[in-house]
Amino acid sequence: MGMTMTQKILARHAGLDFVKAGDLINCKLDMVLANDITAPPSIAEYKKIGRPVFDCTKVALVPDHFIPNKDIKSAGLAKIVRDFARENNIQHYYEVGRVGIEHVLLPEQGLVAPGMVTIGADSHTCTYGALGGFSTGVGSTDLGVAMATGEAWFKVPEAIKVNITGKKPDDITGKDVMLTLIGMIGVDGALYQSLEFMGSGIAELSMTDRFTIANMAIEAGAKNGIFPVDDQTMQYIKNRVTTPYDIVTADDDASYRRVVSINLEELKPVVAFPHLPENTKVVGTFGDIKIDQVVIGSCTNGRIEDLKIAASIMQGHTIHPDVRCIIIPGSQKIYMEAMEKGYIKIFIESGAAVSTPTCGPCLGGYMGILAAGEKCVSTTNRNFRGRMGHVDSEVYLAGPQVAAASAILGKIAAPKEVY
Repeated sequence: MGMTMTQKILARHAGLDFVKAGDLINCKLDMVLANDITAPPSIAEYKKIGRPVFDCTKVALVPDHFIPNKDIKSAGLAKIVRDFARENNIQHYYEVGRVGIEHVLLPEQGLVAPGMVTIGADSHTCTYGALGGFSTGVGSTDLGVAMATGEAWFKVPEAIKVNITGKKPDDITGKDVMLTLIGMIGVDGALYQSLEFMGSGIAELSMTDRFTIANMAIEAGAKNGIFPVDDQTMQYIKNRVTTPYDIVTADDDASYRRVVSINLEELKPVVAFPHLPENTKVVGTFGDIKIDQVVIGSCTNGRIEDLKIAASIMQGHTIHPDVRCIIIPGSQKIYMEAMEKGYIKIFIESGAAVSTPTCGPCLGGYMGILAAGEKCVSTTNRNFRGRMGHVDSEVYLAGPQVAAASAILGKIAAPKEVY
């Protein structure tokens, strides 16, 4: 019996020739990540061990959730991270003005690559599977131990093969692909399993699409999501990744718990209704739902392609007078590129607010908290009750094209309704 992509990567990092689902193994780590919320408790655990950081070049500290500091408590958390980074000569610490949303920033900076094993004290660390590596979220205790030892233990996951075929329509993004998949299998449909994306349709998906899809693997309960490395992957990491990496492919006789198929040609723009990402409905199959706010950004949809899509729809239009539209570029580099391309001008002229890179409203942190009864269309990744504010508010998840159209029309809408 052969191995999946995930199993091969884990086996190599455990120094083993073969692993199978259910095995408990110890792996050497290529990158360890924490943010301003998760790093402080990780640091506290790390200090109990009494060892130096295993490798100051393999730890990334990215203060992005409450940054710039929203209050005294968040300032205190940020100071803990800042002081630790200085004391331990952490090479990949990103200060305000140079920071980005962690899962946008690490790929952009070339810190994650094919074949790597990355853990992060943030559930959306699974994003980096878009580059053909194994990456997953862990708790702060595991992260603290990892900073000292450079190792972590795993139970080797079973895998679901997601076979993607067909040509992608112009009005479809990676968000529609993933929300459709979650709608098919449910938020626990891949519980502690690896979502392994394959098929002829992979070539139709941009790197932005892949980052979005891998990012939301956790929303299906998955341990990780992973894509094969192809020409697009290699083009993305060219001039970014400077450290050695390892390209793996699944064996022909690899074992999968099941196969799920998605034909891109059959997809329509969708939204996930409150209060679970699995509550997906095709836009246009339900009545008018008036909204109060739109958020375009986050580690899921804050990349330049997402902003390009939103700008192309919003150009020449005005945000609906009853809607607050908040746009958050995923990094300073993306912010700068969006300015150079004219997207920021389009957003501001349309009546949107543009923020410095931050997670902000995604987790109900700041920069867009909802009041009771308010409805928001958001390109973020979760719409649990109270996720973005009051427990009686509602979050509808969508891609950037649906979010932009909805901001203009004041209701959940497809892009075609704007033109």
